Amino acid sequence: MAISPVLKSYLDREHVHYDVLPHPEAFRAALVAQTLRTPMKEIAKVVVVKADDRFVMTVLPASWNVNLSRLRDLLLSQHVRLATEDEIKHLFPDCELGAMPPFGNLYGLHVYVDQSLTEDEEITFQAGTHSDAIRMRYWDFAALVFPVVTEFHRMPSEVW
Repeated sequence: MAISPVLKSYLDREHVHYDVLPHPEAFRAALVAQTLRTPMKEIAKVVVVKADDRFVMTVLPASWNVNLSRLRDLLLSQHVRLATEDEIKHLFPDCELGAMPPFGNLYGLHVYVDQSLTEDEEITFQAGTHSDAIRMRYWDFAALVFPVVTEFHRMPSEVW
C-alpha cells in the first residue's frame, strides 16, 4: 500500500517538500524509530481520543504518553478516553489501522500537538501505512494543519 492518498494529494497540491521513508513493516513506534535510525523523541505518534461527543487528534513524541486528565482540562470536557480501534477505522478509511498521519484536518478532526514536538526542525510520522513514514519540516506541517500547541504528555515510557 502506498502512503495515504488523501495525504499525498494534499501535500502535493500545497507544494510542500516531504520525503517518503519506506521501512520494513512496523506496528510500534520504537520499531519505526529503530529501522529509520531516528531517536524515538523525533518520531511523532498520533493518539485519537474521544472528548465527550467529539473525536480529537493528539500528536506527541512516540516515546511519550497522553495525560488524559490534563487533556480533559485543556479540552474543557467531562469525559476523555482513547478512541477504540473500530472508531479509528471509520475515521481514517484510507489508512491502515494505527498508522494514521497527524493531519486530522483532512479527516475533520481538531489537532493538538504537544509543545515538545515544536522544538525539532523536522517531524517524522507514519504516512497511513505500517511500512511508510514521512519526514518534513515541522513548520510546513504546522502551516498546513494549524494545530493547537500545548502540553499534554506524561513522562517518557521506558524502552524495553
